[in-house]
Amino acid sequence: MSRWTFLLVVVVASLLGPAPSGRTDSPAPEPLNVLVIMTDDQTEADMVALPETRKLLAGRGTTFVHSFASYPLCCPSRATLLTGQYSHNHGVRANAPPLGGYPRLDHSNTLAVWLQAAGYYTALVGKYLNGYGMHSPAPPPGWSRWFGLMDPSTYRFYGYKVSVDGVPVQYGDREEDYQTDVLAAEAERIIRSRAGTQQPFFLWVTPVAPHLEMMGRRQFPPRPAPRHEGAFAREPLPAKPSFNEVDVRDKPPHIRKRPRLNPSQIQEVVELHRARLASLLAVDDLVERLVRALEETGQMDRTLILFTSDNGFFLGEHRVPKGKFLPYEEASRVPLLVRGRDFPEGHRVAQLVSNVDLAPTIVHWTQRVAPARVMDGRPLQFPAADPGEGRDRTLLLEGARLNSNSPEYAAVRDGRWLYVEYATGGRELYDLRNDPYQIRSLHAARATAGVRQDLAARLARLRDCSGEECF
Repeated sequence: MSRWTFLLVVVVASLLGPAPSGRTDSPAPEPLNVLVIMTDDQTEADMVALPETRKLLAGRGTTFVHSFASYPLCCPSRATLLTGQYSHNHGVRANAPPLGGYPRLDHSNTLAVWLQAAGYYTALVGKYLNGYGMHSPAPPPGWSRWFGLMDPSTYRFYGYKVSVDGVPVQYGDREEDYQTDVLAAEAERIIRSRAGTQQPFFLWVTPVAPHLEMMGRRQFPPRPAPRHEGAFAREPLPAKPSFNEVDVRDKPPHIRKRPRLNPSQIQEVVELHRARLASLLAVDDLVERLVRALEETGQMDRTLILFTSDNGFFLGEHRVPKGKFLPYEEASRVPLLVRGRDFPEGHRVAQLVSNVDLAPTIVHWTQRVAPARVMDGRPLQFPAADPGEGRDRTLLLEGARLNSNSPEYAAVRDGRWLYVEYATGGRELYDLRNDPYQIRSLHAARATAGVRQDLAARLARLRDCSGEECF
């Protein structure tokens, strides 16, 4: 019996409990609804702008304080949610062809397809994968309801286009057209429409905030909803030693060549930070709205809610004024809050988890789903059973070459160390216990030679892993 099968059997058995004496036909628990809310480019620190989310999901559920995106970039990360696989297995290696984008994924074999085949009502509200809608508004397979933002207008908070079950609908610039609010209304409508039905649902809600707003090739700070304008007008940047890093001689060439930010650039970063936080206030409203709909329709007790982001974001750390992709904590670390059955209220757990674990978690809790892929993650463990389990796990981080500032790399991260190998030959090694901001790379230090050798061996094992090999 495989480790995955054993774990699934043990957990399901624990849920079912002992059968009454003389009975062997006890009914299985009804499968849970699943609501996944995924923001875009949100950091863990950005949770300051989401007080209702923290109260309703963190306060009433479990916070995974060490959660990471295995490929810190929009499209590969979202493909990982849909497959439970690392990028090197699902094949989406960038946001656009030839390495990535919407056409790169096999959409006939995704979480939505598996869930729909198992009898679930499946719905997407918001952003799907980069490039969707460029050539056709047709939904991919597996979706019972489709309310998908269409490129190239996805990153516009007004004046965007949505495919509604394959029919393009244009939104304008009225206050009620604000994108996050439109998505919230559609998601709430779906939740309320499912009340009283016997069919469980899977709902993936993917607001664009706090991603940069994009008009063609031009980028702007995200616009908040009108009711939230100026909400963080005086908010300072978090004080980090890595901001506008002074000494980068230990860093690889793509960081060393970056000049320090000048005062004008620093002010742009500050304004971007404030705009990002303000844009998230509408996401906070969205979360409150959906939780209230679940409670008012009597569906909360049989719904699993996961809140996360596709990746993090740089705001001047290591001289990167904005962006993601690189293996540093700012880009790879993401929030993860889970509310639902067996996830204790107000609990914070130190397990190392990755976005490769989200699809296996959903498959586990929906009980009757048969994945048609070999998944590389494992279901999120029950914190109440063993809060320390998973702390010694080694996670894989990876990225394909996008440009000269974004070289190909593979990395491993455990509870203490981050080790990176670049295809260009560069190396980085950080002791995160003593250097959480990754200021000083120890890759050339004699004292860490044994650590480096051990981590390099782990990376060699994981960089092409599949299924149980990734554990």
